[in-house]
Parts: sequence; C-alpha cells; structure tokens
Amino acid sequence: MLPFIRSDLAQFTAYKPHPSSDTAEPVPTQLDRLDTNESPYDLPAELKEKLAWTYQQVIETNRYPDGGHETLKLAIAEYVNESASLLPSVFTPANISVGNGSDELIRSLLIATCLGGEGSILVANPTFSMYGILAKTLGIPVVTVGRNDVNFEIDLKAAQSAMEQTQHPPVRVVFVVHPNSPTANPLTAAELAWLRSLSEQILVVIDEAYFEFSQTTLVGELAQRPNWVILRTFSKAFRLAALRVGYCVAHPEAIAILEKVRLPYNLPSFSIVAALMALQNRQILLESIPQTLRERAKLIQALSHHSELQVAESAANFVFVRLKLNGSHPQDAALKSLHQKLGSYGTVVREISQGLRITIGTPEENARTINRLQAALANLKFS
Repeated sequence: MLPFIRSDLAQFTAYKPHPSSDTAEPVPTQLDRLDTNESPYDLPAELKEKLAWTYQQVIETNRYPDGGHETLKLAIAEYVNESASLLPSVFTPANISVGNGSDELIRSLLIATCLGGEGSILVANPTFSMYGILAKTLGIPVVTVGRNDVNFEIDLKAAQSAMEQTQHPPVRVVFVVHPNSPTANPLTAAELAWLRSLSEQILVVIDEAYFEFSQTTLVGELAQRPNWVILRTFSKAFRLAALRVGYCVAHPEAIAILEKVRLPYNLPSFSIVAALMALQNRQILLESIPQTLRERAKLIQALSHHSELQVAESAANFVFVRLKLNGSHPQDAALKSLHQKLGSYGTVVREISQGLRITIGTPEENARTINRLQAALANLKFS
C-alpha cells in the first residue's frame, strides 16, 4: 500500500453498484436490469427533446452552474409542500439543500456532525450500505444493530442499549430508510416512537428515497423536530438516475450548515435544468406509479405461490425475496445459484442480505422475471 495512504483504508471494499458474477454461464446480450431500483421508464421523448434544446441553446458550458440552486430549491419546496398536503406552505428554499445524489448529502451530514472524533453513527442492518461506507471513509465509527427476522423492524432494545453504551465517541447520528432498502418495509409505530424519543442532541436522518411509491412521509414533523432531516432523490420515481440529483429537507439552521460544507457548484447545469423540468412535468412522470404498484402486487402474488420462497410485503418499487429451505440444504449456496441462474436467463437482480432484491420493471420484464424464477427454482433441485 502506498505509504501516504491512511492505513485503515486497506480494509475497505469499494461499493459496487453492479457486483460482477463469477458464473461460468454466458451472459445474455439483452438484460432486464432489475438490480438497482431505478424506474424502468426513460424520460418521454418530448422532455428529452426539450432538455437537448436547453443544452444547445441556453446552457453555456464555459460558465459555472448556478451555485446557490435558488430556483431549484423553490421548486422542490413547492413540491414537498404539495406532496405532504401542507397548507399553508410550510417549507421554503431555506429548508432545502441539494446534492450530487443523496450520497453527497449523507457525506455532508457526516462531516457536519461526526468528523474529528466527535461522534459515531448507528445503523440497523440490513439497510442502505452507503451510510456505513461513507462514515468509514471519513474515519467515523459505525455502530450496527440487527432487525427482526420476520418483519425487519429495528431491534429497538439493542439500538437503545447501543446508544447508551457507545460513549467514545457517542452516537451522534441515526440513519433509517422509510421504506427500508433492501427489505422494503416502512417504519413501524414502535420505530417511530423510538425515533421521537431520542434526544435533540442526536441527528435523525430519515431517507425517503422511495417516497413516491410509499406515499408515506414524515416531513410534516420537521417543524417540531429540528434534529430530523429528510432525504429524497430524483433518481427513482422521477427517472433521473443518470443525472444524480438528491435533496434534503430540514430546519433552516441545519441547512445553513450543510451549505457551508458542500462543495461549490456541486450540481452540473444540465442536472439542475433536468430536475426543474422533472418537477414542472411531475404529473407526466409520476403517472407510471400506479402501474408500478399494480405490477408489484402481481409479482408478490406470483412469487408467493412458490413454497421455496418467502416474499416480504413492500412499500417501495422493489420486493425482497428469501429462500425457505430445510436444514440439509445450504442456504448461501442455493441463493447464489438462484441469483446466477436468473442472470444467465437475462434477469439481473441484487443478491443482498441473504435474499434477492428485485426491482419492479415493466409488465413485460416482470412476466419474464416470474417465468425465469420458476425455471431457476426447478433447476435448483431442492432436497
């Protein structure tokens, strides 16, 4: 290892959005990519044409982007108020910070709270791995607890104990996802009660990346909870994963700190324009959600007919599936084989946390997923 590199980085593994498969079987040229929870639908052609015109006629590539994001923040604040039915409007641009994907905002929150040995973070696994990865790259300790194996609720007794016992440094930030990834469950009443009980000395980050699918949000509580931050993204329902735009909603004082630590000109001009256009055309872009929810229900129903599968309920645009095997069959080997077989057929899903996370695709993709999963299960030859 190079002598000027931090020694602890040698122990890290880089995040791989599309983990490579070691299967010897040929990979199909046509793949149904159902492994990253993206929308299966591209932007409509007319919106792409508008964006292309804007890039060609309006954006000056020799000029820096809008570094303050004021126009975009105003549009986001209006959307947040509308989507939470907050009348009169509660949120203004002072409540919004915009990042190069939610990842940048997570990193900024960590820098603003825990850097320099001032704090650690708490996560309940399985959950979105970037909380822990980003913390570790900054030298911030990560405290982990488990979840209930049936409904995936956080082990609240273990979480409270960890909060009380972790002192050097103390837990400064708690990260939760609502609904959680990869397990797709929303926060329960017990989890919410626990989060509300936490001291205002602790930052609670609630990641609502899948809000448009769950239609359940906690932004209405932010006015009473200055230690809460809501994260959201344009990468999922708004179909802008390629352009990397995330945002957070929080108390103006918290936003002011995030503005201090974020990089200048962190969003390219094209991404800013695309996010604005997405919000202006949200009725068009979000009209696919009811179909996604219907397809989710069909997929859960079809997979539940297989005795070998345990399918969790979902409040997101993906489902989490585990194998139900007797003690004589090795779980990890069977899951790996199932994952590889699906990939060889042309359906790419995410093998994670002793299960498969399957993004809801188009009706055609979902039908192929059901058929291919049935064929893959038959080929496993369970004992």
